[in-house]
Amino acid sequence: MALLELKGICKGYGDAAARTEVLHDVNLAVEEGEVVAIVGFSGSGKTTLISLMAGLAAPDRGEVTVRGRRIEGAGPDRGVVFQSYSLMPWLTVAANVALAVDAVFKDRPRAEREARVRRYVDMVGLGHAADRRPAELSGGMRQRVAVARALATDPDILLLDEPLSALDALTRAKLQDEFEEIRAQEGKTIVLITNDVDEAILLADRIVPLRPGPRATLGPSFAVTIPRPRQRMALNDDPVFKRLRADVTKYLMDLGVERGIQEEERTLPDVQSVVQLQPPPEAVRKAGRSAILERYVEFFDVGKVYPTPKGPLTVVEKFQLLMKKGEFVSLIGHSGCGKSTVLSMVAGLTEISTGGIVLDGREVDAAGPDRAVVFQAPSLMPWLTARENVALGVDKVYPHATPAERREIVEYYLARVGLADAMHKQASELSNGMKQRVGIARAFALSPKLLLLDEPFGMLDSLTRWELQEVLMDVWKRTQVTAICVTHDVDEAILLADRIVMMTNGPNATIGKVLDVPLPRPRTRKALLEHPDYYRYRREVLTFLEEYEHGAKPRAAIAPEARVAA
Repeated sequence: MALLELKGICKGYGDAAARTEVLHDVNLAVEEGEVVAIVGFSGSGKTTLISLMAGLAAPDRGEVTVRGRRIEGAGPDRGVVFQSYSLMPWLTVAANVALAVDAVFKDRPRAEREARVRRYVDMVGLGHAADRRPAELSGGMRQRVAVARALATDPDILLLDEPLSALDALTRAKLQDEFEEIRAQEGKTIVLITNDVDEAILLADRIVPLRPGPRATLGPSFAVTIPRPRQRMALNDDPVFKRLRADVTKYLMDLGVERGIQEEERTLPDVQSVVQLQPPPEAVRKAGRSAILERYVEFFDVGKVYPTPKGPLTVVEKFQLLMKKGEFVSLIGHSGCGKSTVLSMVAGLTEISTGGIVLDGREVDAAGPDRAVVFQAPSLMPWLTARENVALGVDKVYPHATPAERREIVEYYLARVGLADAMHKQASELSNGMKQRVGIARAFALSPKLLLLDEPFGMLDSLTRWELQEVLMDVWKRTQVTAICVTHDVDEAILLADRIVMMTNGPNATIGKVLDVPLPRPRTRKALLEHPDYYRYRREVLTFLEEYEHGAKPRAAIAPEARVAA
């Protein structure tokens, strides 16, 4: 008999004609000691599914059973860890865990309850922080408290609802390793909701996709036969991992295509922006076009120093890079290494402390329309429509164009990013993924000389990120705009870039390594997974990040000539 079983589950929301069935005929059996990862797109019903398993919601039809008994509500046999930590901010780490322990084990002696709290606080590596309050903890530490609280009640089943999705890549990797250690120690049955295929393969015995809603249902299971313990670097060269990763990714991307929005074909009017109409500087005319094309963007020993009460803090130093016109560079490194600082300086949003940056023969000393930025948060005017948000910039950089031409430019790029049918919706009515599509359309519509992307998909789930990476690549191949993308995602860096620039840890961060990525374009994620060189590039980046994971400094400075586009 399965430990946890879902039989014919259906669940909807709303009344009468407005009712939407979110889940339809969901069937799942989870064996004792098994780790099952359920992967799916945002809005596909994953959180509704975990709520039904936890007993926090009741199905409209069907039943959820634990050891053959139908559940009628929440219970201590099921521990839940949500994406948001849900901690009591006025209580310490130990007191937050004790709340759950005291509720479940109220008949046990006080000393036994206190010992249980200490055991699980220590298990998640927070023994040194037991007396701190949530406001004094990092995001990763807060999630550790939530895990300790769930484990301390000794549940039969641990339900994890995207517990790591709000964390940076390095913290997420560390907690994934801790989850695996806890699984090995406790032998718990686990259902993990995630949108990260690599996380699912690393932790699970079986991966089950959730097909997009409405009326979402489960797809076929993918068995994970890779022996434990699983090491990230070793997995990168494991043929079983590569095949499984490709199969799950292909299945999910095919689902994305099925639910995708058909773009509307439009024609871009033949009109130039104010950036394109600017005469080239005298230095450019004298040097000749070919020289400028080879040194289109130049970073000369760029540094950033901030004053602090303890003296000057050098965040970035001696950042030196040359880029060709039309080149796409990915800038990658651990959190706090100065990636966004470099991007902010070239955007003209942050003052350069030392060195200089030149774009197309002009020194960067302030923000300007020749550079367009897509931030992690799209920064839209919520009361304006998608079309009006893009038009704000287009009206400024195409003042000489007719109203009809400006309208055609706006609608062309919105159609390119799949928003032809949603351009008249207010920004407040759009999903996060749709808002970011507007941000991408707005940036390309400005016809900039340099496109700057600051972790543009960092707030999105992995599957939505895949979709928007494809959108970005599609629009980029039509414009060939010179671009720099800050990212912490190794696969994203390889997919997008001609070169990957890897930064050492801060303070005093600089370029540690530059990797050429001569993979054929146009690129798709599915094609890359099949390319014989893809995992070699991935291994090089992962190795660099692993070397710097604990604050290592570069073994030797990289030669300046290696930073020039090949």
